[in-house]
Amino acid sequence: MYLRQSSDRQVTYNKESQILQYAMAERVRALGWKQVGIINSDLGSSAGIASAQREGFERVISQVALGEVGIVGSREVSRLSRTDKDWCRLLEVCQIFGTLIADEQQVYDLSYLDDQLLLGIKGTLSVVELKVIRQRLLAGQESKARRGEMFKRLPVGYAKDAVGKIALYPDQRVCEAIRLVFAKFRELWSVRQTFHWFRDHDMELPANPVQGTKLVWKTPSQGLIRDILRNPFYAGAYVWARRPVTTLLVEGQLEKRQGAVRRAEECRVFIRDHHVGYIDWATYEENRRIMQRNSVNREGDESMAAIRAGQGLLGGLLRCGHCGRKLHVRYWGGRGTNARYLCKGNYDDGGQYCIGFGGSAVDRRVGPHDSPHL
Repeated sequence: MYLRQSSDRQVTYNKESQILQYAMAERVRALGWKQVGIINSDLGSSAGIASAQREGFERVISQVALGEVGIVGSREVSRLSRTDKDWCRLLEVCQIFGTLIADEQQVYDLSYLDDQLLLGIKGTLSVVELKVIRQRLLAGQESKARRGEMFKRLPVGYAKDAVGKIALYPDQRVCEAIRLVFAKFRELWSVRQTFHWFRDHDMELPANPVQGTKLVWKTPSQGLIRDILRNPFYAGAYVWARRPVTTLLVEGQLEKRQGAVRRAEECRVFIRDHHVGYIDWATYEENRRIMQRNSVNREGDESMAAIRAGQGLLGGLLRCGHCGRKLHVRYWGGRGTNARYLCKGNYDDGGQYCIGFGGSAVDRRVGPHDSPHL
């Protein structure tokens, strides 16, 4: 017996579906099968394209291929056949080893052409149904977003009023804390210096919890400070799809990758003056330019970056052997051209760099050589 639900939320709240799926074991026993194994490790695992591999489904395939299974049961074919590729694999293996397939209505023997045809149609309909549902959901989300009404969670410092409009958070302490972030940045002109000011003065900021809705107060990280300053929502603008998701084929597997954060004006939905802001749009743009100039690794404002005669050959390719983070390149020396590779460690949170070493010796190991023997 194979069981699956698509999300942890369904596992937690949609108990009726679980009960009906587990009840299929009794149907299989009623058909005369005495040894019934239940595979439920895929509960909470999506089977859509680019989702994580289904461990339970792979166990079904492997056990059928070992000739250990007489019948595969599932309450609905859609629990098994969420992708054409997986469904075809299952049908092929079951046909080779004479394994039956059962759902709530019928038992299918793949040695018969009619059963093959019927299962093929059911599997195709299941895949099409999933795609149609997904398209409708995405179209509904975008339609709602274009009205400026699509919110997964409001940024800290905002809440909906009695009529459902976006307003400043009713707790003045929360509002003053958010205003203080922008005020200190305008005073210190640096994300990191703003972060250090909050750390040095033991100042806490409100943040959305991982679970639940009640705000939590905590000592901010540099990332939290940066996110607040970069979020156009605090300037009264509504944006949607700031980080587009693309599906790529990586080593034969489809993977979803989240792209870089887009400028507000380049997002699929951008609505100026959508709600009351903590700062105006002109201040937001000026803050954004300041942060770009402060970051020498950004390509957007090369006029403010240091003049360098060369680049580290392995920039963006090395990772720290201690913590796995990507190493960054820093330049030093009288001309600012000597590369040094650094792992930031927990530096952004007020800690220290993890490791650092000179780049010249490493670059010589992988760079071109003048030796005639190479």
